[in-house]
Formats: sequence, structure tokens, C-alpha cells
Amino acid sequence: MADATLTIPQAASPAMRERVRFEPSTCSIGAELFDVDLGMASRDDALFAEIRALLLRYKVLFLRDQHMTRAEHVAFARRFGELEDHPVVGSDPDHPGLVRIYKGPASRNEQYENAYHCDATWRERPQLGAVLRCVECPDVGGDMIWVNMVEAYNRLPEHIKTQIADLRARHSIEASFGAAMPIEKRLALKAQYPDAEHPVVRTHPETGEKVLFVNAFTTHFTNYHTSANVRFGQDANPGASHLLNYLISQAYVPEFQVRFRWRRNSVAIWDNRCTQHYAVQDFWPAVRNLERAGIIGERPV
Repeated sequence: MADATLTIPQAASPAMRERVRFEPSTCSIGAELFDVDLGMASRDDALFAEIRALLLRYKVLFLRDQHMTRAEHVAFARRFGELEDHPVVGSDPDHPGLVRIYKGPASRNEQYENAYHCDATWRERPQLGAVLRCVECPDVGGDMIWVNMVEAYNRLPEHIKTQIADLRARHSIEASFGAAMPIEKRLALKAQYPDAEHPVVRTHPETGEKVLFVNAFTTHFTNYHTSANVRFGQDANPGASHLLNYLISQAYVPEFQVRFRWRRNSVAIWDNRCTQHYAVQDFWPAVRNLERAGIIGERPV
């Protein structure tokens, strides 16, 4: 097995110089960590610091055989920041912030996770990241895919980068989770969570990287209709839609992706500020039960 070593910054304390054994998953994104106990990392400052540094570098981390309790799961995630509940998906009653994403035959028509998306961009402060643990999964199927949206931005043609540099876009819970609700309930959901507006290209607050920041929750540009972009009506509406669809489709490029096969007690930790993910729903009538602790993030800029 190939082995790699984290390069510790000059200012790192001696306690941080312990080596976490890991292996990159692809040339673009992801790494698997070995011989790491996340329950211990929830209590060990130096170990947590190494994991966080690796997360910033590889954007999603994978671990197997994590026999941590729900309390340890929540405690580890809280080291990144405060946790948030989800207005539609239920949480564990004894562990606020631990969202239960349980899928089986009874949820066959709930098609939310099988689209490339960045969690909760319909909030003014989308998630910083998440810690997701598999508690039950099929023998085969139900994989998840993560996408490096820094690489997606970097590989755009230069004229597209120029065109989108100052664009902003709306993100909606009404158009996604609310779409299958009766109109009264859907409008109440929108009133509680109005559409959020974010830059199309955000800057990662810790790495300084530019990130393409549109996804399945994005409905439209809010400042596209200018004289620089629009000559006639065809430029305004179809033109903006075509550009948005083109940008959203960058997440579909395999060269920017990593695919992970679940096993019970596997864990994925990802940076939601610079990735998208897709939960493949090919496992019916089996079940895939996942528990996610989502960390509250900052306002994108």
C-alpha cells in the first residue's frame, strides 16, 4: 500500500508532528485515513489538527471501521463548529444535529440526494462541512461521489471565468425539498427559509482557493441582465439558463470526482465549501442508513 505523509506547517507544535497514515484516493480529490479512531480524535487536539489539515488538502476523507458512539460522532463534528438541524430530514432525538438519512423501500420516491449538490446552500450560511457515518448499507450499491469544485473552476475556459467573476445566484429550498409538498406547506417552508443569494465563484476562507459555487439548489442568476450580457431577450433568459446549466454540469466531469463504496461503520468527512456530492440510489429494495453531523459555516464571499 502506498503511504503518504502530511507536510506540517512550520508553526505546528511538536504534538502535531505525529504521522497520520493515509493514501490519496484519486489525483484530484479524496484520501483514505488508516489506523485513526475518530472517537479518540474528538478528545485529542493534536490528532484533530492533523485530520483538519488533511481535510483542507484533500477536501474529503474516508475512514473504515469507526465504532464510535453517536455522542462521539457529534463531539468530533463539533470540533469544527456548531451543528445544525435540517428542516425536512429528521434528527436523532437524543443528539441534536445528528441528521438521520435513512433510505429504503418506503422512501423510494424521495429523490433528493441523487443530484450533484452542496449541502444547504439555500441557507445564508451554508454548511462548512459534514461528518457522515454509515450504520447500515446494502452489500453492493448505494455508493457516494464527491467532486472537487476548485478543480472544476480552475479548468473552466478563461472567457467563462471572466464572464462569471461577478455573477451572483439564488439557491432555493422551495424548489428542491419543497417541490413535492402541497402548496401551502411549500410556501410556508419558503417563508421560513427565503432563497439565499451567493456568489457564483466563492473564495475558500481558509485556503484562498476559488470555488465554482452553483449546484442543484441554484435556480437563477440575480445580476445577469446587464448591457454587457444582454442585447436581446434571447440573451437574457435562455442565455442565462444555458450558462447556469453549463456551470452546474461541471460537477459531472469524472476527472474531478472520487467514488466511495460504503461499508458499515465507514465515515466520510468533507469540506462542503469546495465540494459537491451525489448519493447513488441504485440499491432498492435494500436500505442505506446514514447519520450526518453538519457543521454551520460562514457566509460565502
